[in-house]
Amino acid sequence: MYTLKKTMITQEISFVEKNDGSGVIVVFGINPEVSEYQQFVRDIKSDAQLNDAEGNQMTPEQITTFLETLP
Repeated sequence: MYTLKKTMITQEISFVEKNDGSGVIVVFGINPEVSEYQQFVRDIKSDAQLNDAEGNQMTPEQITTFLETLP
């Protein structure tokens, strides 16, 4: 499961948290050059769960709209 994270200063979504359920949490930036980010985009395009920055599960329509904003 992925969760969007905001920066503390600007409150913009700049990070993604990945929790695979094993207790390991990985946080990475929204950056097309980062392999974790590339995997994130592939995963959410193929129906992985995505939570918004408030922890609410996003609908497929919300995910599609969010994907359109990504670099």
